[in-house]
Amino acid sequence: MRAHRAKLANTDTGGTSALLRCLTRASGPTVVLFLHGGRSSSVEPMKPWRLAYLRMWWLALRIRRAVRATPGVGVWLLRNRVRGWNEPTRDPLVDAHWALAEIRTLHPEANVVLIGHSMGGRAALLLGAEPGISGVCALAPWVADSDPRQHLENTAVLLAHGDRDRTTSAAASKDYADEADRVGHDVRFRSLSGCGHAMLRHHRRWDHLVRTFVTELLGNLAHQDGTGPSPE
Repeated sequence: MRAHRAKLANTDTGGTSALLRCLTRASGPTVVLFLHGGRSSSVEPMKPWRLAYLRMWWLALRIRRAVRATPGVGVWLLRNRVRGWNEPTRDPLVDAHWALAEIRTLHPEANVVLIGHSMGGRAALLLGAEPGISGVCALAPWVADSDPRQHLENTAVLLAHGDRDRTTSAAASKDYADEADRVGHDVRFRSLSGCGHAMLRHHRRWDHLVRTFVTELLGNLAHQDGTGPSPE
């Protein structure tokens, strides 16, 4: 099977396109979708050599290796049209909704796991209640006070933050997780000692965290669907 590629044109920024790619040969009942970071405000096109995109490309490839023995798991990567969040437009949410619609066209019943970094983490958390979203792993997410915490009832969520992050707030991530947990949602917080925002130093620790989250969630989904081994 050829890797799926689709583009969403953005006529507001001179035809800039979002790009959705499937990095696995096949994609089935489970999809892992990676969402990259960016800036709070910018209509500059997101180029493929930007570090915000590349770090998620590298992470997606490593997670692809980790799940390749699990049948029916597709690893997907979205590149946004522009670099910015851009209130009130929230361009990354527009792009992510489009990407999910593309995936649903191919796999209507897929369980979707969102992995987002920084701005992509915020998008993933906001999308957590969308139909078919089974899990959200938000890495050093940009969390705003106005973002809802009450909508993640049926989604497994992990927020992870380095305690040396000077770009986004680890305290805000912990507060988010605590507030969501208090209303009974499956939301956890993990602090990574000595880690900053870029996920370049100590990248193996970030890799391990994401890999563990994804593989545990895949196991839980398999049990729910009756496709995994029965627990003793």
